[in-house]
Amino acid sequence: LKCISITDEGCAALTSVFHSNLRELDLSRNQIGDSGLTEISILLRNSQCTLQILRLSDCSITEEGYKALASALRSNPSHLIELDLTGNDPGQSGVKELSDLLQDGLCSLKTIRFLKSPAAEEVCEYLTGVLGKSPLLLKELDLSGNKLGDLDGEKLSALLMDSHSKLEKIMLNNCELTKKSCSVLATVLSSKTILKEMNLNNSRLLDSGVKEICEGLKNPVCELKILNHTQHHSNEINIAHWMMMGILYSPESGHHPTSSLS
Repeated sequence: LKCISITDEGCAALTSVFHSNLRELDLSRNQIGDSGLTEISILLRNSQCTLQILRLSDCSITEEGYKALASALRSNPSHLIELDLTGNDPGQSGVKELSDLLQDGLCSLKTIRFLKSPAAEEVCEYLTGVLGKSPLLLKELDLSGNKLGDLDGEKLSALLMDSHSKLEKIMLNNCELTKKSCSVLATVLSSKTILKEMNLNNSRLLDSGVKEICEGLKNPVCELKILNHTQHHSNEINIAHWMMMGILYSPESGHHPTSSLS
């Protein structure tokens, strides 16, 4: 139901006919707003609801909508495993509502997306602050499209390196990573984490950034299996550095002996 001009009234009609067999709902790019999400939350509260994937990107949802969503998922927490909130601005209170939900032992959310959301920085900071208090079950975090400066890179690394973290996949596409950010990521890769996949597509690593990340990948404790890095203007030197470090496969060079990349 993506981008078909559904409003809050349409959401009210939808919730009245949905039944327990629905597993995935995509309402992205409809201007449902907070009132529309409140209607959807009624569906989520239903004990017979078995919805597993909910996509609500670019739906003009603010902190009031996040509050309704978090409340619904607390009352019926065991079914939803993926939530896409791309392009909505929850504000600090909305971030707190969602972060508190993630600490609930019954919450089943494994993937949450904040692509180009003004909330991405607050999410990193808040999750980093609460990890030491309560384990999170979150396994995938998408912060693509956000300009992660040096400070934000440090917050992200603290999140990934926390012993309570369950994150296995991090998406940092189009993030304009600095050399220092790459150095911080290399430190993460050189540490004992359960991170298995990292996406850095179009993040302008440059050769200096590639060198930093290669050092992390070569560390014997690195558990990373998948590294995605494509770039529209990737130069030959950049590619050569991946090859030289043995991170990219080639018939001539093979894998680096300590790299775990598959």
